[in-house]
Amino acid sequence: MTFQSSLLWASQGWRGPVFAALLALIAGLPGVFAMPPLDRDESRFAQATAQMLETGDFVVIRYQDEPRFKKPVGIHWLQAASVSAVSAVEDREIWAYRLPSLLGAMLAAAACAWGAAAFFGAPAGLIAGTLLASGLLLSTEAFIAKTDAVLCGMIVLAMAALARIYGAARGGPQVSWRTRLLFWLGLSGAILVKGPVGPMVVTLAVVALVASERKIDWLKGLGLSWGPILLLALVGPWAWAVTVATDGAFWSTALMGDLAPKLAGGHETHGAPPGYHLLGLSLLAFPMTLLIPAGLLVGWTRRREPGVRFALCWLIPAWIVFELTPTKLVHYPLPLYGALAWLSAAALQAPLGRWPRLIGAVLAAVSGLILAGICFVLLSQFGAAADVTPAAAAGGLLAAAGLVGGFMLASRAPRGAVVTAMALTVLGHGALAAGLAPGLAPLWSSARTARILESERLLPRQGMAPSPVAVAGYAEPSLVFALGTATLLGDSADAAQAIATFRPAVVEAAEERAFRAALNSRGLEVRMVRQVAGLNYSNGRRVRLRIYENAAPRPPPPAVQEPRP
Repeated sequence: MTFQSSLLWASQGWRGPVFAALLALIAGLPGVFAMPPLDRDESRFAQATAQMLETGDFVVIRYQDEPRFKKPVGIHWLQAASVSAVSAVEDREIWAYRLPSLLGAMLAAAACAWGAAAFFGAPAGLIAGTLLASGLLLSTEAFIAKTDAVLCGMIVLAMAALARIYGAARGGPQVSWRTRLLFWLGLSGAILVKGPVGPMVVTLAVVALVASERKIDWLKGLGLSWGPILLLALVGPWAWAVTVATDGAFWSTALMGDLAPKLAGGHETHGAPPGYHLLGLSLLAFPMTLLIPAGLLVGWTRRREPGVRFALCWLIPAWIVFELTPTKLVHYPLPLYGALAWLSAAALQAPLGRWPRLIGAVLAAVSGLILAGICFVLLSQFGAAADVTPAAAAGGLLAAAGLVGGFMLASRAPRGAVVTAMALTVLGHGALAAGLAPGLAPLWSSARTARILESERLLPRQGMAPSPVAVAGYAEPSLVFALGTATLLGDSADAAQAIATFRPAVVEAAEERAFRAALNSRGLEVRMVRQVAGLNYSNGRRVRLRIYENAAPRPPPPAVQEPRP
C-alpha cells in the first residue's frame, strides 16, 4: 500500500477526524500523568475546582477564601466532572484535572480535520488535523489543567462548523441542522470557558468574509432563529446565578479588574510589543513550521477560493487583535492555529515552489536546533546525572524533527518530510514532558515538599497531624493544591503558632530569623524535618523551604467516638 493510498484510506469519513484526535491524545498524554502541578495558573484552576467539589458550590469560583472572578465557570465544571468520575478530591491527583484539557486538544484536532475536508478534500483534512495535533503549543496545553486547550477545541469546532455552513453556500457539501447545532454548541462552550474570546474570533471572521465578498446570503444558514436561544439557554442560567450570588461583583471584577487592564497595558508583567506572537510562531507551531511559508503563499495566490478565503478571514483579523493587545501570552493565538493548518495542508495539494521549500526547511531546522538547545540548557541548569538520557532523547528527537524534516522538504519530498517531522516531534515532546522535565528537581519545590510531609506522616489528611499546615514566605498555588484548601499562607508568627499547636510548618529561608525569634519568645523547640532547595520559576527566585515540627512528642490524634447503638 502506497503512502497516498494509505492517506486516502485513513482520511475517509469519520476516520480522518478520529486519527487526528488520536494523534492529539498520543502527543498530550505523557505530560498529563508525568508533570507535577504547575504554577501558577494550573494550580489555581485545580484548587478552585477542588473547592467546588468540597463545598458543593458550583456557581461562585473561589481560591481559598478569595473570590476568583476572572474567567467563567466552564473549565471548573469540566474538571469537577472529571475528578468525580476518575478520582477523588482528597487525593489531589492533578492528572484528573487535566483530562478536560486533553479532550479539548483532541476536539481541536478532530474539528480541524473535519472542517478542512469540506474545502480541500479528506486527505488534506487529515493532514491539517494532525499538523495541529502534533504542534508543540497544543500538545503542551493538552496537559495543563486550565482553559486554553478546551477553548481551542470549542473555537475550532465553532469555526469548522461555520466554515461548512459558508462552504455549503459556495458549492461545497450541504449541511444539516447537526452542523448548525455544533456551531452554536462550540460558541456557547467557548463563552462558558473564556468569555468574549470565542465570540470575538467568530465575529471578526464573519465580518471579514462579508466585507471581502460583499455577500451575506450564507448567514441565513446559521440557524439564527433558534441558535441564539440555545446559546442563552446554555450560558444564561450560570450567568444569572453568579450575578445573584455575587451581587454583580463577578462581572465588575472580571471586566474591570481582569479584561480591561489587559486591553489597557501589559497586565501582570505580561506586556510585549506587536510582533511577539509572530516571532514565536516557528517554535510554538513546530513542526507545522515546515509548511507555514508555503501555506502563506497559498493564502495569497489562492485567496479567492472559498476554503482559503475562510482560513484567511479566520486567521488575519483575530491575529492582528492579539498582536495589538498590550498583554500577551504565548497561548493567546492558539485557536487561530487551525487556520494555519488548513493553509499548510492546502499547500501540499500541488508541488511546492523552490523558495517556500527552502524557507520552510531553514525555519524548521533552526527551530529544531533551538528546541534541542532548550533541553540541554534545562539539563545544565537544573538536571542531574540521571537526567542526561531523557535530555539527550528529547533534544535529539526535536533536533532531528527539524533537520531531517527540513532536508526532506528541501529534497522535494514534502509529504514524507511532514510525516517524519510530526512523528519525531511527538516522540521528542513526550520525552521532554514525561522524561526530562519531571526529573528537574529544583523546579518542583512544592511537589517535593508535599512528598516529604507525606513520608513523615505530617500531611493533615493522613490523620496524624493537626490541620492546617502553616507556610511562611512562600505562597505558590501548587503547594496549596498539594497540601489542601485549609493551608495557611502566613508569616513567621503563623508558623510559630503552628508549632505551638503541634502542626507542621514550612518556612522559607527569608523568614527563618523572624521564625526563630518567634519560637524563642514562646520557649518552643523544633525539629527540622528536611530542607527543599529549588527555583521558584514563577518569579525567578531561589527558594529554600524548611519543614519543621514541634520537637516534643506529638500528641496522639483524637480518638474517634463510636456512635452509640
